[in-house]
Amino acid sequence: MNITLVRHCEVDERYKNCYNGHNDIGLSKNGELQAKELAKKLDMSEFDAVFCSDLRRAKETLRHSLHPKSTSSLSLTAHVKDATYTYMLREKSWGRHEGMSFDEIVAKENIQYIDFLQWIKALDGEPYEEYIKRVKEFFLDYLPSLDKENILVVTHAGVIRVLISIVNKISLEEAFCIKIENGSLILYDTQNKNFTKEKNEDI
Repeated sequence: MNITLVRHCEVDERYKNCYNGHNDIGLSKNGELQAKELAKKLDMSEFDAVFCSDLRRAKETLRHSLHPKSTSSLSLTAHVKDATYTYMLREKSWGRHEGMSFDEIVAKENIQYIDFLQWIKALDGEPYEEYIKRVKEFFLDYLPSLDKENILVVTHAGVIRVLISIVNKISLEEAFCIKIENGSLILYDTQNKNFTKEKNEDI
């Protein structure tokens, strides 16, 4: 099974570098342009199924790819008319820290950064154990049960990094150092357990 992973496109400047989590924010004007460019890339591919986070920024990233096209076109919408939107692909919830930046959390919450694991455990919201379990269940249990060959998944950077951490058996800290641009594609070959970026760079 081949899974094309897409990080949602860019959000408004005021939300950048924040723990946005389940905040239901949309794309910026530049994000909309990114989504249109993404649609051109995806139009060259064929997918048996499409899944998307049910948060607005992910749905807006996908919607340009689901616009009606010529019925003779072997495009994304030629074989998939409807995407499945699911909370399973949401970013981690950060609870009361949602929408805050690192500096704001340090200043307002009196939480000091000592190391990666200490920091993420100190923050509010969905426990990381549950977050990891959610990602694992979707990608390693649910998707394989569908018996599909090519799947498109539009989600968030955190979800993609957690998946890479699970499959490549690396620490979360290592995985979260992997740069994943807004609107970028990562190809995941489940048989060979290999992640490849658009420019054929292995992760």
